Amino acid sequence: MEWIKTIHVSCVILSFSGFLLRGIWMFFDSAMLGNKWVKILPHIVDTMLLLSACYLVYILSLSIFDHDWLLAKIIALFIYILLGTVALKRGKTKTIKIMAFSLAMITFLYMVSVAITKSVLGFMSVL
Repeated sequence: MEWIKTIHVSCVILSFSGFLLRGIWMFFDSAMLGNKWVKILPHIVDTMLLLSACYLVYILSLSIFDHDWLLAKIIALFIYILLGTVALKRGKTKTIKIMAFSLAMITFLYMVSVAITKSVLGFMSVL
C-alpha cells in the first residue's frame, strides 16, 4: 500500500508545482503556456493522481458516507478544477484569472490539509 501512497503524494506535488508554474506564466503572459507539452502533461499527472486516489479509496474501503472529510475533498476538487479552468483558460480579464488562481491555490491547500488531518475543517482544525 505504501507504493500507491507514494505515487499519489508524488502526483499531488507534481500537480501543485505544474499549476503554480502555469499560473506564474499566465501572470507574466508567457508564451510557454502555448506549448503542446504544457497542455498535455498536466492531464497525464492529474489522471494518475485521480487513479491513485480511487485505488486508495478502494483498498482502504473508504466511503464518503462514513468519512465526511473524503466528501469534503471531492467537493473541493470540483471547486479547484472550476477555479483552475477560469484561471488558466476561461477568465475574461487578468484580474479575474489572478483571483481564480489565488482561490484555486487556497482550495488545493485546503484539500491537502483535509487529507492530512482527516477533518472537514482541514487546516482550520488546528485553530
